[in-house]
Amino acid sequence: MQRIEHIYINGEFVLPHGQEWFDLHNPSTEEVIGQVRLGDALDAQRAIAAAKVAFPAWARTSREERIAALHRMHRAMAAREEELLEAILVEYGAPAVRGRWMATYPAEVIAQAIDALEAFDFEEQVGMARVILTPVGVTGLITPWNSNAGFICNKLATALAAGCTAVIKPSEMSALQTQVVVRALHEAGLPPGVFNIVNGRGDVVGEEIARHPDVAKISFTGSSAIGRHLVKTGADTMKRVTLELGGKSPTVVLDDADFQAVMPLVLQAGFLNSGQACIAGTRILVPRRRLAEFERIAKEGVSQIRSGDPRNTDTDIGPMVSQKQWERVQRYIRTGQEEGARLLAGGEGRPQGLHAGWFVKPTIFTDANNRMRIAREEIFGPVLTIIPYEGDADAISIANDTDYGLSALVLGKSSERCMNVARQIDAGRVLINTLAHESRAPFGGFKHSGLGREMGRWGMSAYLEPKALISSAPLK
Repeated sequence: MQRIEHIYINGEFVLPHGQEWFDLHNPSTEEVIGQVRLGDALDAQRAIAAAKVAFPAWARTSREERIAALHRMHRAMAAREEELLEAILVEYGAPAVRGRWMATYPAEVIAQAIDALEAFDFEEQVGMARVILTPVGVTGLITPWNSNAGFICNKLATALAAGCTAVIKPSEMSALQTQVVVRALHEAGLPPGVFNIVNGRGDVVGEEIARHPDVAKISFTGSSAIGRHLVKTGADTMKRVTLELGGKSPTVVLDDADFQAVMPLVLQAGFLNSGQACIAGTRILVPRRRLAEFERIAKEGVSQIRSGDPRNTDTDIGPMVSQKQWERVQRYIRTGQEEGARLLAGGEGRPQGLHAGWFVKPTIFTDANNRMRIAREEIFGPVLTIIPYEGDADAISIANDTDYGLSALVLGKSSERCMNVARQIDAGRVLINTLAHESRAPFGGFKHSGLGREMGRWGMSAYLEPKALISSAPLK
């Protein structure tokens, strides 16, 4: 059993002031596999103080110096890929293909930050004014458990590229992954205090970061409820805020689509990351006149999807991250049946043959409507809801009838028609006949799905403030 006792402040591994120990579980077996010692508010204050001291010098570094530092970070993370993969499998339970992506993604997002920095214009002449973009200051980066290492590296690399320093509060449920990341970043040899990482609870360490007057900006990925709280809390000190929050993404299947051909994309979008993804396409909008045909093909497709041991190469869906999350998903499955939706596949309990671990049957409801809780609330598990529609206008109306607006998927044969539908969907990202990710494009949501954008030059801009310098000839 691993015991993670140190946090990282001012370039050193240090014992936290906090005394609480948090159990780490293997979600595939439910066994306790380790413990992490959690920091407290004082530890957060120490980390913020270190980042504040380091900020002036780091803000003055050149583009070339920051690029060199990011390259060192990239090499260090790439070298830890296998160690990170093992931590992901043990601590999170991602299936092999997803786990490999999660292990390579941290190095990839650092490389993307390098690309963005190389092309970024920090100065522009606007009439008489010279407009310069200056780093906002100390940033508080708060990351979730569903892709912990990737979120840490994406937010940190972007903040550093912009000239900011950082205090990171990762999910305490992902401490094994965080430990791999911290060791790698330490090896990169960044100046002391430029980045600091404090394991701790959101309502303790996260709250201190959100309230502290020396933190200029918060970047948070997680639930919409916490996001709203951070906006309110940060308002007292006028914090800049970037929020990437929840979703209830629609997959719009147009009536000209080849259902057999598109079904793999439908199921991949819905069951992404074992359903534990904010962008998961959990509302499937299907033309009513072809509903029975879609149901038949969907049921056949789900029968081929395997939920089980993430180390098995044929596993598609791993366990939920915790017992709490497993119980949450089970409640929603019961709710769907109580609301009158028809269970097409899956249901309550563990998949056949599994007697331990927080595994969920891949589940699809049909005969649903958009007023049901299973259609409106983020479940964060492998539970999909089929909703019939009458025509394109009705499909768009249903797609937009949600508190969220993070992502969407449109599937059909006519590119022009797909594009027309996509333009009318209120979401920060709309995919058309693909699940490909474009790292240079902005990522974020409408409505309760968040504020601001990450990735590319939009992500960089979120860590900068414009300053106008206006001059005339010297007075004589």
